[in-house]
Amino acid sequence: MAQQPHGPLRSFGRIKSRPIKARQAGLLDTLLPSIALDLGAPLDPTRLKPDAVETWLEIGFGGGEHLAAQAAKRPEVLFLGAEPFLNGAASALRHIEEQVLANVRLHVGDVRDLLVLLPDACLDRVFIMFPDPWPKARHHKRRLVQPEFVAEIVRVLKPGGRLRFATDWADYANWALERWLQAPQVSWTAERADDWRVPPADHVTTRYEEKKLGDIAPVFLDFVRG
Repeated sequence: MAQQPHGPLRSFGRIKSRPIKARQAGLLDTLLPSIALDLGAPLDPTRLKPDAVETWLEIGFGGGEHLAAQAAKRPEVLFLGAEPFLNGAASALRHIEEQVLANVRLHVGDVRDLLVLLPDACLDRVFIMFPDPWPKARHHKRRLVQPEFVAEIVRVLKPGGRLRFATDWADYANWALERWLQAPQVSWTAERADDWRVPPADHVTTRYEEKKLGDIAPVFLDFVRG
C-alpha cells in the first residue's frame, strides 16, 4: 500500500533562477491549473485518464523537451511529470501547449511528495534523465538515487515495468547502478556495452544533454522490475 505523506522535504536544487518569460508565466496561471496533479489525496492514475493504456512517470523533467516528445509519440499513454524547478515547469507548459498534448499531468515540486500518494504497482515506466549528480563526495547524500528512493520506485512499478536512468557523470552511473541492483526485484537489461553506451531507439535528445556538462558520454541504464 502507498505510504502516508511525509513531512516537508528540503529541496537542494534551485526552485527558480532567471525571470520567466511573459508567455510562460501566463501558462503557469492558465494551463498549469488544468493539468496539475492534486496531492491532497491518494492518486489513482486510472482515474486521471481512464482510457490510457499505460502510465509513465518522468522524474525531474527539466525543460520538458523529453517529456513532451515522449507524450507526443504515445498519445494513448498517460504521462506524469515531476519537477521542482519553476522555470523548467514553465518551459514544459510551453511544449505541452504547442504540441496540444492532452495526456500529460504535472507536479511542480518534489517527486517524493507524489510517489507516496501513488498505489502499489501502478506505473508501467519511469524515466530519470540526467538528474543533478552532486559530484562532490560530501554532497552524495543529496543525490536522488538512495536506497529509500529505490524502494519507493520498485513499489510503484508494475511487475515487468521499466526504468531508465541516464547520466553523463561516471561516478553517478556507478553509484546508481549499484543501488538499483541492490533491490532484488530489479534487473539490468544490458547484455553488451552498446546497450548502455548507445542511446536507446526511443531516446529523445535534449538541449541539456547536448551541452555535455558531465565527465563522460551519456550512459543509459535500463532496468526491469521482476
